[in-house]
Amino acid sequence: MSDASAVRHDWTRAGIEALFALPFPELLFRAHTVHRDHFDPCEVQVSTLLSIKTGACPEDCKYCPQSTRYDTGLEPERLLEVERVIEAARAARAGGATRFCMGAAWRSPKDRDLAELVAMIRGVRALGMETCMTLGMLDAAQAAALAGAGLDYYNHNLDTSPEYYGEIITTRTFQQRLDTLANVRAAGMKVCAGGIVGMGEDRDDRVGLLQALANLPEHPQSVPVNLLVRVAGTPLADQPDLDPFEFVRTVAVARILMPASHVRLSAGREGMSDELQALAFFAGANSIFRGERLLTTANAPCRRDAELFQRLGLRAEAPAPAPAPAVRPSAAPATAPALFYDAASA
Repeated sequence: MSDASAVRHDWTRAGIEALFALPFPELLFRAHTVHRDHFDPCEVQVSTLLSIKTGACPEDCKYCPQSTRYDTGLEPERLLEVERVIEAARAARAGGATRFCMGAAWRSPKDRDLAELVAMIRGVRALGMETCMTLGMLDAAQAAALAGAGLDYYNHNLDTSPEYYGEIITTRTFQQRLDTLANVRAAGMKVCAGGIVGMGEDRDDRVGLLQALANLPEHPQSVPVNLLVRVAGTPLADQPDLDPFEFVRTVAVARILMPASHVRLSAGREGMSDELQALAFFAGANSIFRGERLLTTANAPCRRDAELFQRLGLRAEAPAPAPAPAVRPSAAPATAPALFYDAASA
């Protein structure tokens, strides 16, 4: 229904500030109207995220428990075996996820890892799922290799505004993030790029983040809006809560600026009330991660998601059909996949 690259124009800071300043009902009305023009407002894209290589990251992102610079009690893990990743994708698909995202805590992948990454991409795509990876910075050759394997999306968040960026990260520059996104686009992959709110930034920085995203050469096809998850041992562990209405305003403005992009409720959703999530969906959020964990932090329980969807009358995008197996004449018919897979019931 949507084409994120077809509805772009340059947004000024003043124009975005004016959207944030609208009365809350007016902002939500405008955002929901835009949302309805580009999407079915009752349908939510469902993805699953798996950490394929955990911890021991040399970067100093102040929000991240995977950094070697902070004592968060996280045990590092090597790159997972390909079959373990594919098994996790099978379980995600059985639960109704249409996209499988794989994240590795690297500054950037090593060329020696590319063969295994390519095998993961091909294995997940063979299940009929969209694929996404987030592996840190990519050069042009690495992006081309992943694209050649069939990777659909690459995630690389801008995190925050260019002005506030240095308060959060010093080991890679904002421009390096833009360079990675350019390499991804040049290789023909779709872009997943968003940011994190609640890190001590002010509204001007939320304006700056959304301006940077909306004024990319193409709108990201997916825009994750993360709410800071405060992890003990990180420099942001004691950060005060962000006003929930400010969070919804951020989602609404993202929807207006990037009308044909999927706007995803990502990290922090496990701490959101059902009412806050409902407001965010009305404001234009139409994608979530389902599953008990997001890389190394907790996510909203699957049963809670299923109940919330039922209460709100929302439905997940239909999963892609699985490759047809060889079926014996006596085989029983397959059952329809559940809306959300619950690991506790497996």
